[in-house]
Amino acid sequence: MENIRVVVNGAKGRMGQETVKAVEAAEDMRLVAACDLADDFVEAARSAGADAIVDFTVPSVAMENARRIMETDCAGVIGTTGFTAEDVEKLRGEAERREKGILIAPNFAIGAVLMMRFAAEAARVMPDVEIIELHHPGKVDAPSGTALKTAALIAEAKEKAGLGTAKPVGEGQAPRGMVVDGVCVHSVRLTGLLAHQEVILGGEGQTLSIRHDTISRASFMPGVLLGIREMVKRGGLVYGLDSLLFE
Repeated sequence: MENIRVVVNGAKGRMGQETVKAVEAAEDMRLVAACDLADDFVEAARSAGADAIVDFTVPSVAMENARRIMETDCAGVIGTTGFTAEDVEKLRGEAERREKGILIAPNFAIGAVLMMRFAAEAARVMPDVEIIELHHPGKVDAPSGTALKTAALIAEAKEKAGLGTAKPVGEGQAPRGMVVDGVCVHSVRLTGLLAHQEVILGGEGQTLSIRHDTISRASFMPGVLLGIREMVKRGGLVYGLDSLLFE
């Protein structure tokens, strides 16, 4: 089978640089263009006959880039964060008729995906839950995309269990964090951190903590490569790497 021809957009950023290295090292892929914010990545993809575009840029251009990818014949793998639930649904409608798929993933680390899944399962029987997400100070969006996705999965699991969405204690008080889908989310931005998240569940006389720590951005690359390989074979929009791992 011919190698998957990949364009990386945002190639000069920290995630982009890791993605370039991962694609170049993959035996079934070939890097055909490395673009950054000043470059026309769509034109580069068309000129190179690309099969997939990976986007790791900034939230302010995330929606525009997603729509531009859908103007091409390329699959899309988007790791740029900042998408709201409304944004995802708008893009889902636009992606339905595409032969090539679009993946929007809040987190590509396999361990982080497992953390989210375990947290959702636990919330079905321990519904009192809060999220603390911790990142480096260069992360623009807060709460993180991972925290938003985790809160959505927890809310979905609680609804399926017939628990509803209870109002968090102290909702509306500034120190209580942002309430997302009925879950308090607390964001920390500090030098020395990379990407970390802890989900704390409480019950009578006990607590349960589920935590994931990212030590290196290399941890995201197996998920990125999986996304590329899967999305060139399917159409429509996929939100979250869990949809590929647990189908």
